[in-house]
Amino acid sequence: MKTLIKLEEFMMLTLGIFMFGLLGYPWWLFLVLILTPDIGMAGYLFGNKIGAMMYNLFHHKGLAIILYFAGMYFSSPIVQLIGVIVFSHAALDRVLGYGLKYNKGFKYTHLGEIGNKNG
Repeated sequence: MKTLIKLEEFMMLTLGIFMFGLLGYPWWLFLVLILTPDIGMAGYLFGNKIGAMMYNLFHHKGLAIILYFAGMYFSSPIVQLIGVIVFSHAALDRVLGYGLKYNKGFKYTHLGEIGNKNG
């Protein structure tokens, strides 16, 4: 099942890259911005609960889609860009095994425990 989920997430990453291409920004910008959603990890400086909340906010594909569509509706390419970057980053993270976090700690995700071969 993990392989199927990773394949699905890889296809979502591919969609995100495609959508970025439609926005007309230079490709180097994608490479510069792709890791910016990880700023949400700074929440862990304030404990596991705040950390999980901030991480999940910055890695939520539903929010990314809302941002993208809001950017379309309001004719704001920068908001569309933020949506595409969050969406693409979240998909990349999940391909790599990093899921949304539980309050228990950074390594506890909806995809299983990070570093646990069985999780």
